[in-house]
Amino acid sequence: MQTARMIEKYRPFPAVALKDRTWPDKTITQAPTWLSTDLRDGNQALFDPLDTASKLKLFKLLVDIGFKEIEVAFPSASQTDFDFVRTLIEGGHIPRDVTISVLTQAREHLIRRTVESLEGARSAIVHIYVSTAPVFREVVFQKTPDEVRRMAVEAVLLTRELTAAQPGTAWTLEFTPENFSGTELEFARDVCDDVTAAWGATPGDKVIVNLPATLELATPNVYADQIEWMHRNLARRDSVVISVHPHNDRGCAVAAAELAQLAGAERVEGCLFGNGERTGNADLVTLALNLHTQGIVPGLDFRRMAEVTAAMEELTRLPVHPRHPYAGELVFTAFSGSHQDAIKKGFAARTPESLWNVPYLPIDPADLGRGYEAIVRVNGQSGKGGVAYVMEATYGLVMPRRLQVEFAAAVQRHADTHGGEIPPETLWKLFAREYLEKTKPILYAGHQLVDVPGRQGIRLEVGAGKRTVCAMGEGNGPLDAAVHALGLPLRIHSYEERALGVGADARAASFVEVSLDGVTGSTFGVGLSPNIVTSAILAVLSGANRLLARLPKDKRQDLLDMLLGE
Repeated sequence: MQTARMIEKYRPFPAVALKDRTWPDKTITQAPTWLSTDLRDGNQALFDPLDTASKLKLFKLLVDIGFKEIEVAFPSASQTDFDFVRTLIEGGHIPRDVTISVLTQAREHLIRRTVESLEGARSAIVHIYVSTAPVFREVVFQKTPDEVRRMAVEAVLLTRELTAAQPGTAWTLEFTPENFSGTELEFARDVCDDVTAAWGATPGDKVIVNLPATLELATPNVYADQIEWMHRNLARRDSVVISVHPHNDRGCAVAAAELAQLAGAERVEGCLFGNGERTGNADLVTLALNLHTQGIVPGLDFRRMAEVTAAMEELTRLPVHPRHPYAGELVFTAFSGSHQDAIKKGFAARTPESLWNVPYLPIDPADLGRGYEAIVRVNGQSGKGGVAYVMEATYGLVMPRRLQVEFAAAVQRHADTHGGEIPPETLWKLFAREYLEKTKPILYAGHQLVDVPGRQGIRLEVGAGKRTVCAMGEGNGPLDAAVHALGLPLRIHSYEERALGVGADARAASFVEVSLDGVTGSTFGVGLSPNIVTSAILAVLSGANRLLARLPKDKRQDLLDMLLGE
């Protein structure tokens, strides 16, 4: 139980005094500029950091996905990171339309080492950060606000000098007031204005001002207010790109990034699947595909999601949760009976030209390279819709609705006994045992249609016990004639037929709903055969056998004796 003392340790985060905020009335209409920090922020969060070969694989993956800005290292932090930057540049691994970014603290020797690592790059972003929040100024740095401002300006002036000595590279400055979300807004603005002035930012040489939720301290709407306040109050706004880098300490990084875009942010930093320190960064997979579901081109390509997921799991040794939005193994899988039924109906109602509108599926799995076979999986929670969907999707068997209900009950009995998921092959075995293999006591042995004036005649051969008999019948069609040939008090209530497969291997599937005097209710029979008449006769025999099985043994024998003429 929480005590009052435990709660008294914390205080609510103050609201932003922004009474005329505009972001709640806006919608996102285009994708932001994306920066992947998987190779830097993501890598430093791993139990076992990536080696050079793995980093190259990840860099190529990010390029293939479509990232145009990639933060690749903290080159002043280690020789390994420095060497990786050199490998990218000297090895010609960076496409012409991709800009690499590197991070450094605002300290002279680190900045010199950082700029040195980028020699020969076609384009590069030097990303400088200074922690600006009071807790860092007072506890970590023990510096006054003015000293922190001077630190930032001196770092930018030195970077300007060093990069000017390498005119062959297209340089961009990125500045981060680290822990922005916990910094007084006026102070954050002043530091950023000092930086853009020191760099000499212009509309043709913009500075990226990155405003991170280094620690997520409040609800996403508060972060959006902070971003809109900065958007309104930064000097040289036409010479600034506002970037955001939300962390996920409160589990709201995706929402914070989206609301920040409404508030004026033009650029988003994050990692695939939300990797990053502590609880992670904003998840760029989710952010991009959220745009996709709104009809906005995200600029990142996840059409081979399974490959991306597998590659990231192999490289980072971090599993992607099976319920992870869009990417998880089970996110397009329904076990609930009501969900399955709704999904089945949604697919049935779709036309190729219609907008995507399938219940419980916010995106077409095919857009991510996923098939439809795993959308519905059957277990003890499933209902008729799910069972029917799997039978149709896997085996092409389209069952009448009342048969769906009947077979679902048999599936439920199996689930109650055995538990766990019921794979499609087990589902088919249950169906075959229930409807196709109940060949006793009446066995089909053959038939021949006979012409009868104005009627359809049939010579039906069936086995019962150890005997085979030939029974004659006639009716208004082959099915009616077969029932009359059996001579049982059997009534047909409905008959449907479907094609099972196409081409030379196609079979006819016949479904009959039948009842029998002395047996309560009706049941279904199913027949499969390349010949449609044969499949209909098999369905009648299937239904008759299932009804006979419900009778007491003596009454069942009486009816069989009637069939055998005894």
